[in-house]
Formats: sequence, structure tokens, C-alpha cells
Amino acid sequence: MKSSYSDTIRVREGEDLNKEVLLQFIRENIEDIPNETLDIEQFGAGHSNLTYLLKVGSWEAVLRRPPLGPVAPKAHDMGRESRILSSLHPLYPTAPKPFIFSEDESIVGSPFFIMERRKGIVVDSTFPEDVNYDPSLGRSISEIMVDKLVELHQVDYTKTELVNMTKPDGFMERQVAGWTKRYYNSKTDEVSGVDQLTNWLKNNVPVSPEPTIIHYDYKLNNAMFSDDFSEMAGLFDWEMTTVGDPLADLGGALSYWIEADDPAELKKGLGKPSVTVKEGFFSRREFLEDYANKSGRDVSNIHFYLTFAYFKLAVICQQIYYRYKKGQTNDQRFARLNEYVESLVHHALNSAKGV
Repeated sequence: MKSSYSDTIRVREGEDLNKEVLLQFIRENIEDIPNETLDIEQFGAGHSNLTYLLKVGSWEAVLRRPPLGPVAPKAHDMGRESRILSSLHPLYPTAPKPFIFSEDESIVGSPFFIMERRKGIVVDSTFPEDVNYDPSLGRSISEIMVDKLVELHQVDYTKTELVNMTKPDGFMERQVAGWTKRYYNSKTDEVSGVDQLTNWLKNNVPVSPEPTIIHYDYKLNNAMFSDDFSEMAGLFDWEMTTVGDPLADLGGALSYWIEADDPAELKKGLGKPSVTVKEGFFSRREFLEDYANKSGRDVSNIHFYLTFAYFKLAVICQQIYYRYKKGQTNDQRFARLNEYVESLVHHALNSAKGV
């Protein structure tokens, strides 16, 4: 099954890079670059960091940098993400290998790093036109998603740089407090139920299992599959990776895993519904049960983690909407994110109540 599917677009206006300066940096810091011009395309998906495809003749790589405008403290830390990938790639090869990190803002306007290019298919709301979808494919993709999450949680974090970068003790308490603070720091509109939700989260933090490496943004459109969908060819966006409660990672994955009978505002909050609504894909319950069987972990408190994940997603969207509202970005995709934030808060409250 060979696909001609492309996941890149022309660089968006205002997000272009200086080709001459960047090419000089590449030639000075990376070996065996062909003596040809630099071509740059942009990966169109995603609402946060800016990601570009770099081509110099037959050489290809990917550049990641923070979004334009002011960013939240500690967010979009390119140096941290590059260190994590350097340390994790040998133990979890699905993570791409970084080539170089730079803090020199004169090159692309911010700190950035360049990493290897992985090739394959990234699936979000649609499949490539030449993929003949049937329910068995949805099931296979679902199983791979669970398998790679279980595999990540089995990596010994003490053998990685993360052992020096993280504090697993008290992880969930800090998460609830931190994301609550982030919400109120980026608040724009009054959303009913937020105070009730944050109080519930604060008062219901469960005892965490043994800590593991967690991706913490584990979702279908951060994964790349081989052309025949037999394996995951790459997993991206390691910005939020840390060592903490593996069930928080699972809850986050479930919050992105949309089902056909979910409320319309949940399915379409970020545009078209995910392909996970198609027949054959796991339900959230099937995803959860498969993870529990393969990992051996007790998942009986998952409703807390799922509730928190919906709230965390609401905060991420609120931070993006705040930047839009303050004129720090002109991207019209963000103009109605406040409505999605409100629906996520209400969905989280229902999750807390077991609805």
C-alpha cells in the first residue's frame, strides 16, 4: 500500500525562515550536506510549535521552533525536547534522533533544533485517498497505538537523561496545581463550572503507581505509520515528556480518542472529527482494557485521569486562544477556541460525575 500522501504545506505567511542564514548554519554544523539550495516546507498540522521540512538536494531534516509571539514560562522548551530525544532515541527508536540544538535567535528568531526526517503516513481526520479503509485497519492502528504506549512506559527512565530532569514524587498534585494556575493566568471569558472542576481535581488526586516516562501528548496525529500501517514509523511532539504517572499519559491519550457517539462539540472542536470515529477503531473502553491487559496496571481510577486530561486540553486551548485574543497570533483557526474550551470544561465535569 504505497501512498502519495503529503503532510506538508507551503510555509504560512509570517512564519517563513531566512533560507540563507539557516543554510549557512546547517553547513557549519551538520556533515555531508549537498552543495545545493535549501527548500523549506511547513508541516500544516498542530496548533503550537512550528515545524518545518528542510531539503538540501537529497538531504532532509525537520526543524522545530516555538510559536510566534510571547510564550508561557517553561513552555516550548526546544533545548529540553532535544535533550529528551537524544537520550530516549537509543532506547525507544520510535522517537526521532535530533541532530543539533541552537539557542542563537538570530538564525530563525528563537531557539530551535533540527532532527531526522521520518517518512510515512500521519493520520488525523482523513486517510490518504489511495488507502482503502476497512474496519480491520482501524483495529490494527488502535492496537499499535496501545502497544507503543505500553512500550514507552516500560523504558527504564533511570537509563535516560530524564532522571536528572524530573521529579516524579508528587507529580499529580503538581500537575493539578500547575494547570489550574495556567488556566487562570490565561483566562479571557467567564466559563461556568471551572471553579467546581478545579476544586474536584484538587480534592480527588489518587495515589500514583510507579512512575514511568510519559509522552504526555500521545495522540494519533502525533504518530506516523509505515505505508502499509504495519508499524509506527515515528512518534513526535515530545515537548511535554517527563517522568510521572503513566495513567496520566493514558488519560491524555483517551481524551484525544474521539468516538462516533461523542457530543458534536467534542468531536468537532478542533475541526473535522478524528478518524477514530470510524468503524473498527477501538472505543475508549477497548483502548483502556487493551492497555490494562498489556501493561498489567490497575486502571480503576481512570475517570480522574480522564477528567484531568479534558481540563488540561481545555487549558492548552485557552492559552492558544489567549494569544489570539491578545493579537499575538493572527491564525484564524484559533478564533473560536473559547467555545471549545467551554465544552471541554463541561465535558470534564460530566466525566468527574461519571457521566
